[in-house]
Parts: sequence; C-alpha cells; structure tokens
Amino acid sequence: MVTRRRRVVWTESAQSSLQDILGYIAKDSPSAAFRVLGKILERAESLDTLSERGRAVPELGRPEVREVLVYSYRVLYEVAPSEVHILALVHGARDFESWRQSQPEL
Repeated sequence: MVTRRRRVVWTESAQSSLQDILGYIAKDSPSAAFRVLGKILERAESLDTLSERGRAVPELGRPEVREVLVYSYRVLYEVAPSEVHILALVHGARDFESWRQSQPEL
C-alpha cells in the first residue's frame, strides 16, 4: 500500500491562535505550555500521512475540513490534494460559531 504524503502548512490565523494559547498557558506553567506545544505540533505533523483520520467538522458540513483533538483544543484543517492547511485551533469551550463568523472563507 502506498502512503500519500501531503505538506502541512499553517495559516497565519492558526499560528496566531497557537501563540495566544501558549502565552495564556505559560502564565501559569511554562512547562505545561511546552507540553501542549509539543503535542499540537506532533499531531499536526502527523497529518502529512494520516490526513483523513480526523472527523469532518460537524458545524461546517464540508468533508475536506476536518479536525483532530489535542487536550481541550480542536485542531481544524483542510485536506487538499498535495497539502494539509492547519486552519485554526479552537478551544472546545469556546463558541465555535463566533470563530466561524470571523472566517470569511468558511
């Protein structure tokens, strides 16, 4: 079986969200922020070969936009033929609809 590889690309919005998350966590525990960073990066990079493993984001109804969970964060990504675009990191307790409305392309 041939494994399809896709390049993992982070959007500016996702990078900004990651920085915000890590900054918030680091206020209380720099070591916890480091652990969260490692787990998020590990999960995101694994999408290069396992890009269809996440579930389709139920609120969007688009099969190419999927998510995997890391701790209490939803890592949203879009599967394209040769790339996986990390779109966002959304806290599970955050209002998803507010985030969605800030994303004109979705």
